[in-house]
Amino acid sequence: MSIRMIAKELYDLQRKVEELEAEIESVPADQREAIRERLRIAKAERDRMRKVLDGEKVPPASGRPL
Repeated sequence: MSIRMIAKELYDLQRKVEELEAEIESVPADQREAIRERLRIAKAERDRMRKVLDGEKVPPASGRPL
């Protein structure tokens, strides 16, 4: 994956995180837990992509150590 594609993916994930953070504030309390879970996953994906862009070693998605 080229640096440009990684950067675009990181940008898209950051926007998704921001949208979910804003959405939490505008939905009824009974719907917030589902959005919090989506937000947690989006932040994890964003952080992983940031590490890829920074050139750090990222463990595989399965969670097994290298």
